[in-house]
Amino acid sequence: MNSLTVRMARLSARHPWRALAGWLLFVALCLGVGSAVGTNSAKTADYRVGEAGRAEAMAAEGHLERLSTEQILISAHPTGALDEALAASAAHELTARMRHLPEVAQVADPVRSSDGRVLMVEVSLKGEELDAVDHVGALLAQTRAVQRAHPDLLVQETGSPSVSKGVDQQRDDDLALSEKISLPVTLVTLLIVFGSLTMAAVPLLLALSSIAAAVGLAMVASHLSPDAGVGTNIILMIGLAVGVDYTLFHLKREREERARSGGRLGTEALVELAAATSGRAVVVSGLAVVASTATLYLASDVIFSSLATGTVVVVLVAVASSLTALPALLTVLGRRAEHRARRQAERGRPSRRPRGGNDGRLWAALLRPAARHPLATLCCSLLALLALALPLTGLKITEMGRDTHSRAIPAMRVYDRLNAEFPGQRVAHQVVVQAPAARSAQVTGELRELAHRAAADPLFTGHARIRTSADHRTSTLELRVPYLGNSPQAGASLEHLRHDYLPGTVGRISGARYAVSGDVARYADYPAHQDGKLPLVLGALLLVTFLMTLYAFRSVVLGVLGVVLNLLSAAAALGLLVLVFQHGWAEGLLDFRSTGSIGSRVPLFLFVILFGLSMDYQVFVVSRIREAVLAGVPTRRAVVEGIRRSASVVTSAAVIMTTVFVSFVFLHLIEMKQIGFVLAAAVLLDALVVRVLLLPAALLLLGERTWWPVRPSKNAAPGRNPALVDVG
Repeated sequence: MNSLTVRMARLSARHPWRALAGWLLFVALCLGVGSAVGTNSAKTADYRVGEAGRAEAMAAEGHLERLSTEQILISAHPTGALDEALAASAAHELTARMRHLPEVAQVADPVRSSDGRVLMVEVSLKGEELDAVDHVGALLAQTRAVQRAHPDLLVQETGSPSVSKGVDQQRDDDLALSEKISLPVTLVTLLIVFGSLTMAAVPLLLALSSIAAAVGLAMVASHLSPDAGVGTNIILMIGLAVGVDYTLFHLKREREERARSGGRLGTEALVELAAATSGRAVVVSGLAVVASTATLYLASDVIFSSLATGTVVVVLVAVASSLTALPALLTVLGRRAEHRARRQAERGRPSRRPRGGNDGRLWAALLRPAARHPLATLCCSLLALLALALPLTGLKITEMGRDTHSRAIPAMRVYDRLNAEFPGQRVAHQVVVQAPAARSAQVTGELRELAHRAAADPLFTGHARIRTSADHRTSTLELRVPYLGNSPQAGASLEHLRHDYLPGTVGRISGARYAVSGDVARYADYPAHQDGKLPLVLGALLLVTFLMTLYAFRSVVLGVLGVVLNLLSAAAALGLLVLVFQHGWAEGLLDFRSTGSIGSRVPLFLFVILFGLSMDYQVFVVSRIREAVLAGVPTRRAVVEGIRRSASVVTSAAVIMTTVFVSFVFLHLIEMKQIGFVLAAAVLLDALVVRVLLLPAALLLLGERTWWPVRPSKNAAPGRNPALVDVG
């Protein structure tokens, strides 16, 4: 009873108000320091991967990088005909306004659509692509001004910067909606679990304070690993889920021991008991999530690194709150309960005992199949999970680019009009060539030959533009494609360019380096980059899971079993994801339009996160079993008893996690929908199938072999409460 968790709990319990003040000071300090140093946002160069990334780096060296562009469409209202003179006047005014903006690099001459119904003015912005999102507001303001000055016309703007700005605004609105959904439902669930508003508020308040501290720390951490703009999203999602869960595990154990002691133990002793058992399980679970998530850094991708940093920070803060602030809160609330009980006793009123220690008939019924027929239960559960995982064999991943965004964003509706009226503006390849300056003329000649060949190919529009850097070492060729960036034809044009036209033209120049970038190249290269990193990340993930289980329980068998069960759970959840999103089984229900694929970042991220979250339940459930074994209970009986005692809290935690994740299904962004859905499905599968059916069936069949190579020794004194045994 002298482990680190117990010592910290003991210190907090003896000085609860100091501990709470210290925690609040810590949260305020994190937010203060984070606000002072600010967020180090990822730059354009941080996103470069594959051949497309190499091309962009070469173009940047020659100051020939692609400029972010906005397209403004001028047309008549749907019910009227276009007044050409009025449209020309509006285009002239728009051009003049845009050229006076410091954010604008150049404004092209107006272009008329093939049917003459629409005028388009293209505006290029200065600076990096990512900076354009911050600058596009000035352009949108000028477009609105021209619209007000010409009410008889329709003046609309689109482009990558305005679309990104719309996506950011939609994400902020969606997150606010998800909070409105998840917070009340979480509070109601906790109220049902504890039957007390005060006790229900404790996990929620601690989770929110942990999120606040993590947001500040993540700002500081961004100066070591830049933030890709997703850090806060993941902190909110994971922070609320694990923050509430860790507190719930602790609170339920304290209430259980309070009910079991029947008033014989004081509040401080009960707090130490909870710290010695559930407290240690929380620490091991948190470290397992951190270790699992850290494997995302091996993907060498700024977005995954940002996701990993957010998760690691918020989980560590949540663990810290369960070791410090939670014991202090439990002490304050416990002393008040004891004082109230004494006053009631003095008045001759019976005191109300806390609920706990009896999980009811429901869990006995749910565990009955595994207890009575472990082999049959194991086989049926395995077959069910394998059947759910089967669609994963047809998984198709793709980069979720601009074409997949919600049409609720105004700029996306204008983007659709742009594609319809100006097919040649849909997408462009950028060929970048580096060669000695003496070969500049030869490079230009070969690029012209490449453009001539592409002009005869129906996959290209025939539009070509060649640029050369001031030092004549870098040249670029822009080729346009009349297809959407995620279409098969656009992919085929990239294949022709890379494998046929380039080797036969600039590939013949001695000492030349060349590569292709553009939206199509990015869509192709990013998934390929992830596929290349997948074996490394998954291998490290399996190893980390095994080692963490081995550390927690000193059992090779449990380590292997944990890896297998986590694989099954994650694979089954991803199989469901394929059915629902790739095959479009629930388009109407979940309000999305299937792309026939899964976002390229989703599978790898989810495998890692699901392994970490599965370890939460694994550690908590097996810890209860191991406690009983340490107290001398035979393994088979300990399995049934340990799972029965932990089943209700695991299920309550799963319901809360599921609520948090389901709230993300209502978001508009397709990748966030996919992440929310699969996390919710995985948590439910893990809590209700793996931990209630598969795990007990496997452990009952293994029996004493579960603990190989070293069975836990019976180190509890005769008559000692098993809950007093330190499982560390």
